[in-house]
Amino acid sequence: MQGWKRRVAYVGMFELLGMLVAATVLGHLSGAGAMESGVLSFMISTCAVSVNLFYNMLFEAWERRRQIQARTFWHRILHVAGFQLVLVSLLIPLIAWWLEVSLWKAFLMEAVLLAFFPIFAFLYNWAFDSIFGLPDSVGASPNPSQS
Repeated sequence: MQGWKRRVAYVGMFELLGMLVAATVLGHLSGAGAMESGVLSFMISTCAVSVNLFYNMLFEAWERRRQIQARTFWHRILHVAGFQLVLVSLLIPLIAWWLEVSLWKAFLMEAVLLAFFPIFAFLYNWAFDSIFGLPDSVGASPNPSQS
């Protein structure tokens, strides 16, 4: 599977599995029912995808204005740290409001999700590539004459 089909399948399954896991974790941490934590995990997923889209557009515009030619290690650190900061600043109040808990308890719940999702993403990527194969771009030589 390649191209748009691969991307849509990747994102769709990642978000669906992520929502199921997040709903379960949030339900256990908060004592909320499956419906309440399930709706919250849907809102979190929607927020994360939306923030990702807009944050990346803004970050790339910032790079263009600064005429940045390459993404160094520190640019990548700035990128991921900024994204997480924006996302967490939106999710903590959302979790607190939806579950009717303190901001501190919402922060702790979000911390659990922040610790979990990099591991989940790593394992998901590995499993996805094992099942569906690598994208065509992996292993492709940038210059066919160098093969």
